[in-house]
Amino acid sequence: MMNTDDTVTIYDVAREAGVSMATVSRVVNGNKNVKENTRKKVLEVIDRLDYRPNAVARGLASKKTTTVGVVIPNIANAYFATLAKGIDDIADMYKYNIVLANSDESDEKEINVVNTLFSKQVDGIIFMGYHLTDKIRAEFSRSRTPIVLAGTVDLEKQLPSVNIDYAVASADAVKLLAKNNKKIAFVSGPLVDDINGKVRFSGYKDGLQANGLEFSEGLVFESKYKYEEGYALAERVLNAGATAALVAEDEIAAGLLNGISDRGIKVPEEFEIITSDDSLVTKYTRPNLTSVSQPLYDIGAIAMRMLTKIMHKEDLDNREVILNHGIKERGTTK
Repeated sequence: MMNTDDTVTIYDVAREAGVSMATVSRVVNGNKNVKENTRKKVLEVIDRLDYRPNAVARGLASKKTTTVGVVIPNIANAYFATLAKGIDDIADMYKYNIVLANSDESDEKEINVVNTLFSKQVDGIIFMGYHLTDKIRAEFSRSRTPIVLAGTVDLEKQLPSVNIDYAVASADAVKLLAKNNKKIAFVSGPLVDDINGKVRFSGYKDGLQANGLEFSEGLVFESKYKYEEGYALAERVLNAGATAALVAEDEIAAGLLNGISDRGIKVPEEFEIITSDDSLVTKYTRPNLTSVSQPLYDIGAIAMRMLTKIMHKEDLDNREVILNHGIKERGTTK
């Protein structure tokens, strides 16, 4: 008698095909030690019953779930969405499933989603975030699950990672702005985030010094990673006397651009802006945002390829991959 539950089990397939569950398992896993007529009979029953092998159950036997967890701080952010696309394409190529976990830019939720992924026995995790807290480092170090960072800096260089050189990129952006401006603002996400407060900020100051400009704390502005926050900052940035801004994130930059424009200041004639992520947001604004350019898809794809190597016990050629960047000049610079 068939299982009355909606879920068809390996037991149902074995009974219908008149074989052992071990034989069904061998057929499902591509084991060649099965007679051809038996294989055909089992496959016919699998097709007729629409049997879908339980990946978690298979994983318990093989110690592998062929599943990778991807932690993303904001699923709606175009920057991380493009990274995730690169991850997903390579995962698909290597027959891994993706479990996407949104941490909502919350340190507490970040811990929860990582532990949830560990409990699901994922084979590996790709972590994207603005800052590696001590708590998240502790969780990673306690687990044997392989971790790779994508678009996320690790100043302690403990974890494999893929990034661009954000400090040099920021210095390059300041160099371009310094052609026409002496007061260049640094408009950033929270400075507690290493990528902002240590790496990009350092590049900003290096860029000022290299171009003979003085650093002023009055030209440094913090913001949450939201369009509305950038828009609200426009008045303060203008009141500080800035005539240009290096912005650490595209949504903040779009808000700042519109906030400045709505106050009657012409961009780029009277105010220049360079943003940092070159996500699709840069094409949505008018004028389009000049940006540090970085190969977002490649960052995700290479991170996933690194993870597959670690999961397959292969050696990594390089644990800290730095990809090339550039400056994509558009309408917000002269």
